[in-house]
Order: sequence, then structure tokens, then C-alpha cells
Amino acid sequence: MSSSAILRRQIEASLANRIPSALTPAPRVIRPITPTGIQAVDELVEGGLPVGAITELVGPECSGRSSLALSFLARVTQTAKVCAWIDISNTFHPESAAAAGVDLSRLLWVRCGASTNDINHSARTRFALPDKYLVPPAIKKGLHGGGFGPHPRGEAKGLSNAVTGLLRPEAIAPRCAEPQRRVRQERVVFEPQQTLLPQKDRRQASPGKPWSRLDQALRVTDLLLQGGGFSAIVFDMGSIAPEYASRIPLATWFRYQAVAEHSQASILLLSQYPCAKSSAGLVLRLAPGSALSDEAMIFTGTAHSVEGVRKRFSTSNVVPLRKPPQRESVAGWKSRTIWAGRR
Repeated sequence: MSSSAILRRQIEASLANRIPSALTPAPRVIRPITPTGIQAVDELVEGGLPVGAITELVGPECSGRSSLALSFLARVTQTAKVCAWIDISNTFHPESAAAAGVDLSRLLWVRCGASTNDINHSARTRFALPDKYLVPPAIKKGLHGGGFGPHPRGEAKGLSNAVTGLLRPEAIAPRCAEPQRRVRQERVVFEPQQTLLPQKDRRQASPGKPWSRLDQALRVTDLLLQGGGFSAIVFDMGSIAPEYASRIPLATWFRYQAVAEHSQASILLLSQYPCAKSSAGLVLRLAPGSALSDEAMIFTGTAHSVEGVRKRFSTSNVVPLRKPPQRESVAGWKSRTIWAGRR
């Protein structure tokens, strides 16, 4: 045995109580991956998104987060697996998901903050005709016994008073001989609203408030992860302001990461601000998209850009002897509209 190996073993034996395996490199954790369906993104992340980990897609509005998530769900549902979409801001569009290739029969859509009356009303207006189109209107009696309005002489009554009421007092030009009255404007005071409710008042909060919807989404995600059976869960809080999303405890993301690793479920977190921190296995930052200039008068699609910020896991167990060349951390792709067709 060489002297270097003996010296290394002695150092590790002396530091075993405080630092176990001080000079031994940590084993590389190999994760299975699932392709996203976008070639540029798959090349950037070395094959796809990790399974059993949290993938965080960070970016502003119209940056391609939902398009990337829908493309990933399309690949997962094509393999006869069940997914879930936690919709916090009620922004999910089933028609766009179906156009992206997602099998809606294998997708659970959870709408947070929506009451039963809202869901019934949206289903009634989407899949059924309103009653006003089925019932004939009543006969309107008016001018000459069958018109659609009153007599023109009656319409002019009160017109001058109505126009005068719409004008502000300072907009009416006063007369020269009359003394002008100074109108005192009241000061508008904006009272700060309570952004984060205590634990005992969360259930009593209004469904329209952001923290109430976040609390409901976190509880639903706990139930889905504990129940199992979902290969991918999209936690969409892209429309939630960072001041609300950043207040979620880090212990929540650590718990989600541990359960996802045990159940081999992929969690996609869509947000404007990085929230999961070290719990995220992969962090991708997306830039605002720009419209394509293929046509002068028709919108044909959007050009997106994505940057790999952090990747904790490896997809290969081969350790190169030399330092590998630096990989490009930025990629771009284009999402086209349905009416644009293939080009």
C-alpha cells in the first residue's frame, strides 16, 4: 500500500467522530429522467426532468412556464400515467392542454378558491345553452303599438339634468359676477391589508385571497402525495405575487421532496420567485418571451429562452478522468400557435 493511501486512512480515522469520510468523495446520486418533449430543453438538462424530485420553473408572466409544463405532462400521459395540476389562480386552460397533447382523461385538475356555484356556472355556460336563447322574448309595446322604445318626446325629458350631473363642479364654467366656491378635496387614505393570516383564521378567510388559496393548495398537495398514484404534480402559483409565495415555510418543500423521492413522483413548481431553495433538484429560469416575426399582421408564436440555474443530480454513473468542457447553460425554443401550422 502506498504512503498516500496510508496517510489518507489515518486522517479519516482521526476525523471519523467529527467528519465521517472526510477525504472520500460523496457518491453520485443517479436519478431517472422523463423527457419534456422540447429538444432544446432536453439537451440543456441532459435528457429531461428528474423523477422523484422537485423541478422549479422560475420566470415572469408569458415566459413559457405553462408551455413547458404542458409539454412535459403530454409525454407523461402518453405513457398511461396519471398527473395532477394544482391550479391556484384559476388560470389553467383545458383546451390549450388538449392542443399540446395532454390526455385530459388522465389529468386531475384541482381549482383552488373556486366555489361549487362557480364551477356549476362555468360548466353550464361552456357545455349548455343559456335559458335566454331558448325562451322567446316578451312583446315590447312602444311607439305605434309594436315598437322597441318609448316615444321620442319622452326620451328628451331629463336629458339636461343628466348631462349636468355627469360633469364635475369644477368643470362647469362659472359666471364672472358669481363668487367662486372652493371645493375641498378629501384625502384618500389606503389602509394596509393583512397579508398573512394566523393559523386559526385561515379557514375563515375569503376564497379570493391569495394566502387562502395557497393554504388550500398546500393541503391538497399533501393529500395527493400521501395517497400516491400520481407520476407528476404541477404546483402552479405563477400568478401569485412573490410576497405571498416566499412566506411558505421551507419545511414544506423538504417534506414534499422526501415524499416525492419515496413515491417516485415528479413535482413541477411554477413560480415567479425561487421558493424551494435547496429542496429543488433542478431550477430553470425562464426569460420573458418575444413574439415571432414570421408574419406582419398575424401572431404566429413566441420565442422562449431558458437558463439552467442549478442541478443537483446526475444522469450518468461515468466519472471522467479529465474535467469535462463547460456546457452551455442557456437554450431557446419556439412555441407556435395552432393556426400557424408546421413550418
